Amino acid sequence: MPENKIRVGFIGAGGNTKLKHIPGFQEIEGVELVSVANRSIESGEKISAEFGIPNVYGNWQELLEADDCDAICIGTWPYLHSTLVLESLANEKHVLTEARMAMNASQAHEMLAASLDQPNLVAQIVPAPHTLKLDQTIQDLIQNGFLGEIISVELNLHEGNFIDRHSPLHWRHNRDLSGFNIMALGIWYEAMMRWVGPASSVIALTKTHVKYRKDEQGRSHHITIPDHVDILSELASGPTARLRLSTVLGHAPSNNVWIYGTDATLMIEAETMTLFGGSKNDSKLKQIEIPEDKQGFWRVEQEFINAIRGIEPVTHTNFYDGVRYMEFIEAVTRSSQTGMKVNLPL
Repeated sequence: MPENKIRVGFIGAGGNTKLKHIPGFQEIEGVELVSVANRSIESGEKISAEFGIPNVYGNWQELLEADDCDAICIGTWPYLHSTLVLESLANEKHVLTEARMAMNASQAHEMLAASLDQPNLVAQIVPAPHTLKLDQTIQDLIQNGFLGEIISVELNLHEGNFIDRHSPLHWRHNRDLSGFNIMALGIWYEAMMRWVGPASSVIALTKTHVKYRKDEQGRSHHITIPDHVDILSELASGPTARLRLSTVLGHAPSNNVWIYGTDATLMIEAETMTLFGGSKNDSKLKQIEIPEDKQGFWRVEQEFINAIRGIEPVTHTNFYDGVRYMEFIEAVTRSSQTGMKVNLPL
């Protein structure tokens, strides 16, 4: 086997793994896809046949204990991320895990600690990809003083239209599978951290309007994950932030993010990922064109392999940032349960 050959095994092979990870790894020279363990032998065999992956295991323990791979790609729901990351590292395998990082902040801290105990192994989280095109330009504008001093950040994210009590159960509604993760809160907070850094405190109100949903077998499940969230936060860098996420508001405003400064304002139109800006001397916001050389793009698998080969460090997303967003998500739930401000880090 060539010295730079990297053999990858897959635990969980759902939509994102099939759409992104497997094709992404297949495009990289010197990477071999060698094994898969899916929810059943039958589903694993389908993945094997579709993508030419030779070894199918009946469970993840068998895959991790085998000596046929060097790196693991985890494509399961969050409830298994901590277990699989810890076991992958314990079996001396590099690990790329699907987001969200974990069920809660405690698991995230344990995962970070395990990765630090194995500095020779790469540990990476699949990043929030939706703002990659804009991130560098927003960072440059902030760092170059376009906004002046940042005063406030506002996020408005509305998915759905009015309350739908007949919509089916999704794994994101199931706290046993998703933990403290709420709607798209994690991916948007992760993106916000790239621009303005982490929060230092959280005050939150949450509501669960649709309290029961039926699964594919028609069984009813009690839902405790919120479908409407209002958050006020202080950022460590000084500004305040207001985040509203909801799946139950009808005719709500378009999804957007506003970053207000003393000298200018930036606005992201979330549906199209278009950036607008205007200074105090402008009569209205104008679209800011993103130079091609500033546009980020999906390169998760390339970054993971390059990190293993010592070519570049993990930036999207490392375990430190994963801990920060899991702490924020948990702080939202803690605040909503107690009615108190929660200070960060936890």
